[in-house]
Amino acid sequence: MTAKVAFVSRSSGESFGLSRTRVALIASAVLLTIAAFGATVTQSFAQTAPQTRDQRLLAAVVAPGGTIAGIRIEGNQRIEESTIRSYMLVQPGDRFDSDRLDRSLKSIFATGLFKDVTLRREGGLLVVRVVENQIVNRIAFEGNQKLPDDALRPELQLRSRGIFTPALAQSDRQRILDLYARKGRFGTTVTPKIIDVGQNRVDVVFEVNDGESSLIGRIAFVGNKAYSEGSLRDVIVSREQAFWRLLSTSDVYDPDKVNFDRELLRRFYIGKGYADFEVISANTELAPDRSAFFVTFTLSEGPRYRVGKIDITSTLKGVEVEALRKEIEFDSGDWYDADAIERTTQNMTTAIQNRGLAFVKVQAKVQRNIEKQEIGLTFEVTEGPRVYIDRIDVVGNLRTYDSVIRREMRFAEGDAFNAALIRRSKTRLTDLDFFNSVNITPQPGSAPDRATVRAEVDEKSTGELSFGGGYSTDIGALATAGIRERNLIGTGIDAGISTVIAQKESQINLSVTDPYFLGTNLVAGFDLFRIQNNLQSIALYNQRRTGGSVRVGYEFTEHLRQVWTYTAEQRSIYSVGAGATLYVKDAAGTSVLSQIGQSITLDYRDGKIDPKSGYVLRLGTDFAGLGGTTNFLRNKIDAAYYYPLERYFGNRDWVVALQAGFGYLKPLGNAREKIIDRFFLGGDNLRGFAVGGAGPHDTTQGNSLGGRMIWTQTTELRFPLPVSQDLGITGRIFADIGSLSQVSALYNSAGVLVPIVDNASPRVGVGFGISWKTPFGLLNIDLGYPIVRKKYDQTQQFRFGFGTRF
Repeated sequence: MTAKVAFVSRSSGESFGLSRTRVALIASAVLLTIAAFGATVTQSFAQTAPQTRDQRLLAAVVAPGGTIAGIRIEGNQRIEESTIRSYMLVQPGDRFDSDRLDRSLKSIFATGLFKDVTLRREGGLLVVRVVENQIVNRIAFEGNQKLPDDALRPELQLRSRGIFTPALAQSDRQRILDLYARKGRFGTTVTPKIIDVGQNRVDVVFEVNDGESSLIGRIAFVGNKAYSEGSLRDVIVSREQAFWRLLSTSDVYDPDKVNFDRELLRRFYIGKGYADFEVISANTELAPDRSAFFVTFTLSEGPRYRVGKIDITSTLKGVEVEALRKEIEFDSGDWYDADAIERTTQNMTTAIQNRGLAFVKVQAKVQRNIEKQEIGLTFEVTEGPRVYIDRIDVVGNLRTYDSVIRREMRFAEGDAFNAALIRRSKTRLTDLDFFNSVNITPQPGSAPDRATVRAEVDEKSTGELSFGGGYSTDIGALATAGIRERNLIGTGIDAGISTVIAQKESQINLSVTDPYFLGTNLVAGFDLFRIQNNLQSIALYNQRRTGGSVRVGYEFTEHLRQVWTYTAEQRSIYSVGAGATLYVKDAAGTSVLSQIGQSITLDYRDGKIDPKSGYVLRLGTDFAGLGGTTNFLRNKIDAAYYYPLERYFGNRDWVVALQAGFGYLKPLGNAREKIIDRFFLGGDNLRGFAVGGAGPHDTTQGNSLGGRMIWTQTTELRFPLPVSQDLGITGRIFADIGSLSQVSALYNSAGVLVPIVDNASPRVGVGFGISWKTPFGLLNIDLGYPIVRKKYDQTQQFRFGFGTRF
């Protein structure tokens, strides 16, 4: 005798089990089965392998030898029968098998589509009854004031028109709490509300109480002997709460930030000679009123080591060991500095790779002498693994064409992997200023000797529609407006139009530049401009320039490039004051300039934006005389050198910048140069002096005349200020030296030489300044003092420029 009805069920969120009714039915079936088969059943169970509880129950309700005559699906509303059948491991014609039925049950549940599934047997028919999970109709947030919906929604696993389960709702609740915790809000509460809207659909509403930010009330250090708590607080990014940090988040508690502080402390100490330093713990306690956290760092400083003997060994042919010593950033006897060792290793690797040896590996081996408190160093140069670039993946560029990014890379698929070229490519991409961040990382390729290079960029806005205002000591109050796109429709083309209206200057410019004209290595562009300057305070006249230029440039090498420019413009000198010098009156009127020029640049800086190391040389020549009414030859040379002081101060913002320039203007034929073409000294190129305030002057009127020969030199120390980095303030100390001379002689109508003073002796200005990235724009302030000057020079100690866009 066999049972006519049998049940096998599994419900969502509970283990495989049976209801009382089902247990009674199963028990009856078991008794009938035992009566029918007796010892045969007992013997069968004894001879088979141990079974799970689910399998034993299934075996009890399925008579051996039974065949599935058909399968019927019940309870499904949205999901097709064929879909459910595809998840089952049994089909009509198969035998009733407890193991396969159990696995079929699990397979259906694994889809996450169902809240409950029941297997039932009616004679030879297998009935599968399902209860579908509800569908999410809508997801909403209430009460979230500190984080907008757009910040919360991407964190959720639940989706509109997706499956709803209570487990997913609770998981999303925790995700929201974690997101608030990263913002320093540990008192946040989140309650998911489930609203049934009918037709097996629900609305999910997350009720959020933001709570208050959990600030850092106190930061303490235990075990520090060499450095005070105040010194160590300056090392870490976390800050104690203070009223002046209202616009900063540095005093908001963040566990990730505390972990980063541990690393900062470690790097600080090992950079000061404490090679055995360790952060034992970083404990945090929440105040009883939950208003603030107390953070305590427990430190073990250990002894302080000096650098002992420094050796370099090499197994590579063509590597001169002694030539690599200039790459070492420290000497024997200096305090041990792990950062300097890392930089030295990198310097050596780059120097060797730049000589054409791509497969190189430099390792620093340390020999610690605890008794002498010395660490000996051996830099071992060996052949690195031969790895080739299998593929280059570019990701993150939603708008910029792949080709725009790839053309800046100094390597290609199939090339030998070269870390120096990877770094150079990153610098070039960063200099584009199209991206917030650029990361180029190697990943395993298709074979052990292959690597995939992943270039990941985070695009930023490159379009500007700007309206602004500000004040400059050079041109007075100003207003600006413009539209510019530095990455036109993702092609890398820079196009824009801008206008400036100020008390002493007005201009409008249209500029277009294609850095890879027609896909070649040519830079091409053009400019149209109209510039009007009020120079009454300098030499009692106004000037206006209207014209355009065409530019073409190309790269000889990675670091050497040249640009040719043709310029045509109409220049006017007008509104000449009655007391103006004869040099100005002689140049009054309109002239036409037709000029061809070139500039060749050798650039080995580590970046064009805020360089920290390297140098740049630039030679420029302008020839005017291809038609027009002006004829001259003008040569200019400029140089800059940047020396990082990171090895001494442990901060990349410490930099010495040396800059120098020389220019010479030679009139051609019998022509005399015009004042509009001369060089002027003072202002930005000689701080402490007014714009055009130094150099030749008319002795009668005291007007500035400019000069045909100029040279300048600037020494500047740039450094971070002891304030929060969030404020964006940096400082500088400078010394400017310059000279301007040589004005062609001019005779008045009576044939008398116009009296001027033309002294080529150097002028010197020294001072200090700051740059502040304020929410209203960049503020530059300089205080310059003219310590070497002539009595007729015009000085200006205070200079600042301030502007904003809104």
